[in-house]
Amino acid sequence: MDKRQLNESDKVTTIMRGDGEGEKLRAAAEQSFAQGGAQFSQVSGIKEKKRSWLSSLSMKSALSCPLKFRDSLKKMTKSQSINMYIQEVPDNPKEVQIVESFRELLFLEGHTTGKQINYHTLLRFLRMRDFDIPKAKDIFLNYLKWREDYGVEAIPKEFSFDEYSEVKKYYPHGYHGVDRYGRPIYIDRLGMVDLNSLLQVTTIERLVRYHVSEQEKTQNLRYPACSIAAKRHVASTTSILDVEGVGMSNFSKPARCLFMEIQKIDSNYYPETLHKLFVVNAGSGFRILWKALRAFLDARTLAKIKVLGGDYLNDLLEVIDPINLPSFLGGNCTCSDYGGCLFSDKGPWHNPEVVEMLQESSSAGEGNTDGIQSVVPEDNSVPIFRDCQGDAGTKPANGVFLQKIHTLEDVLGDTKTKIQALEAALENTKMVLQGLSQEMETMNI
Repeated sequence: MDKRQLNESDKVTTIMRGDGEGEKLRAAAEQSFAQGGAQFSQVSGIKEKKRSWLSSLSMKSALSCPLKFRDSLKKMTKSQSINMYIQEVPDNPKEVQIVESFRELLFLEGHTTGKQINYHTLLRFLRMRDFDIPKAKDIFLNYLKWREDYGVEAIPKEFSFDEYSEVKKYYPHGYHGVDRYGRPIYIDRLGMVDLNSLLQVTTIERLVRYHVSEQEKTQNLRYPACSIAAKRHVASTTSILDVEGVGMSNFSKPARCLFMEIQKIDSNYYPETLHKLFVVNAGSGFRILWKALRAFLDARTLAKIKVLGGDYLNDLLEVIDPINLPSFLGGNCTCSDYGGCLFSDKGPWHNPEVVEMLQESSSAGEGNTDGIQSVVPEDNSVPIFRDCQGDAGTKPANGVFLQKIHTLEDVLGDTKTKIQALEAALENTKMVLQGLSQEMETMNI
């Protein structure tokens, strides 16, 4: 039989059953098999090691990357939750619609940027003018001009009130705690002001500038911190004015000048930030003075003021917990570690956890900082007012277009945060792949 016609089984049989040549072939086959087994064992070991390393690496990657990504998403979600409290929009569709119409009017006139054009600021000026948009626009633009002329944005960086401690001695005042709703409490002991000594350590101009700096701090720090602590939007203050011993003799020319300037700033540029003012220890002298002071206040402000005599404690305790009320007003707090309650500036704005949340919220860089969803009339029109457009009526406006712009701002802000989280995860994946490449080169695979 031709050997070329042998099948594989015949060849094996010949090798196994042949003479000495067959034995040699058998021995060679065994040796080759042994060497092959050893090589297979070595390669298998390497592959097993690789599989083990890859398994470990994959597990680390699976745990590391998603965790970092989830942490980034958690920060994003936490930031959004914080902004929900800070920027909460009231559940009042008509009010929201008016604010949006106001925003659109400003947009069409070229006022599109700046943190002041946000829902709650616009709402305050609208309320100030009973939701008359043209009138609100006029005072709002005056407000923007005043901020620029007065250099409000530069005050936190450039203004240093070095006489703070001395001023506190002669003019006891300050923020102290929150009311039962979560609003900051401001206390002013007007009856203890030593005006002559006060004006020896500072000037009326610097006092007014200090007052503006405190208003800005309240808007940018105290209200947001109180909102986080209370888990609801806070944008107004509960104030207590202690007027014990105050009468006409206290209302000297410098006092009138200071009062008028501060009252003008608060009324024109920080409207609707007073929730309630309790005037306590009002004697007969103050009540005579009060009749004169009322003429400088608008009806909306007067409705928020309650003048009380010495029997005021129950009224205060209805809105303020005793732990947040200084002992000199009948509460339980002394702030002895700070030299007195009016030196402590006690409140959520000094809580490290709250401050950290505010910093995280700020660094998140979300696009639409006022947290409002755009709302336009169903017929996509806005009112035309007589004093700015001539004839009354309505006309088609770019409501849909503006709505899309605001919606796009929200989406872009959210997308930016997600991209940052993805970039962190991708960077970690890149490091994992580089490690894998180096390990494969080490194993010559």
